[in-house]
Amino acid sequence: MRRRGVTVLLGALLTTLLSIGVLGAPIPYVVLGPGPTVDTLGTSDGKEIIQVDGRSTTTSKGQLRMTTVGVQPNVKLRAAIAGWLSKDEAVVPRELVYPPDESQEEVDKRNAEDFRNSQTSAETAALVELGYPVQVVVKEVAADGPSAGVLKAGDVITTVDGAKVTTAAKLVELVRAKPAGTALTIGYTRDGAAGKATVTSREQDGRPRIGLVPDQRQPHPFTLKIDLNNIGGPSAGLMFALGIVDKLEPDDLTDGKIIAGTGTIDDEGRVGPIGGIAQKLVGAKEAGADVFLVPAGNCAEAVRNPQPDLPLIKVGSLAEALTALETLRSGGQPTRC
Repeated sequence: MRRRGVTVLLGALLTTLLSIGVLGAPIPYVVLGPGPTVDTLGTSDGKEIIQVDGRSTTTSKGQLRMTTVGVQPNVKLRAAIAGWLSKDEAVVPRELVYPPDESQEEVDKRNAEDFRNSQTSAETAALVELGYPVQVVVKEVAADGPSAGVLKAGDVITTVDGAKVTTAAKLVELVRAKPAGTALTIGYTRDGAAGKATVTSREQDGRPRIGLVPDQRQPHPFTLKIDLNNIGGPSAGLMFALGIVDKLEPDDLTDGKIIAGTGTIDDEGRVGPIGGIAQKLVGAKEAGADVFLVPAGNCAEAVRNPQPDLPLIKVGSLAEALTALETLRSGGQPTRC
């Protein structure tokens, strides 16, 4: 009897030790959870996040909070089980966040670059909304290219076959929209005078091209800077753009409310979908948000992961977001997800 009891005790001890070892073993998953939220109208490290010099700014009563996702990169089975059981966290394969051909440092570097690019696009889109259009300027003309002898450095490209050229990316898009060998009518201004030229596109590297290098300028009589560290990825673009507009326009976009949201933004002001919407909704709710601006492409997922008393407002562009906030200020109901 004594021998059997010792055997059972040793077996239980061995099972426990094995369980501890298994539970403490690393696994190829990461845990996603609600990350910090940041008021783009506020400060960070004692400095304003959106800084404007050379023009007066306004102060709003509410907040425009960008939302983030926290990533737990080194996960053990115990943490993964807790994440699977949590309604606020998600456990996903590590390769979805950290591709196997990239180190964690490389991923972090790419995320930091995406964050910087999102700030640049937010500035561009916001300034266009405020009446400062982008100028697409010819930086260089290839000596043996289709534009040689027709266009020259310093020309401002305004149209392609009558379609407005609003950004450098738009110019490329319009040229590539028609097959190589197409005669394109290029509208431009040179030394303040408008002109038109016919340029026949030519295939290069498998794509239609017109043989010039475009540059993008956006003249405005003040300086603008976004200063926020230790956050990565492109998903703060929309909230940065709204913050810029709010600071430079007399109207209070927030109407005293806490407006949370997410979404990428491009130079044209189009809002794109992001990852981790469920976790961002949790973070927004914890921050006391009154509404949440959801990219149109994330609406279905957001509806599946609602937070109590947190209305989901659907936006597909900066203009739509501004219209939605104006509707809220007037007591109306903007488009919901």
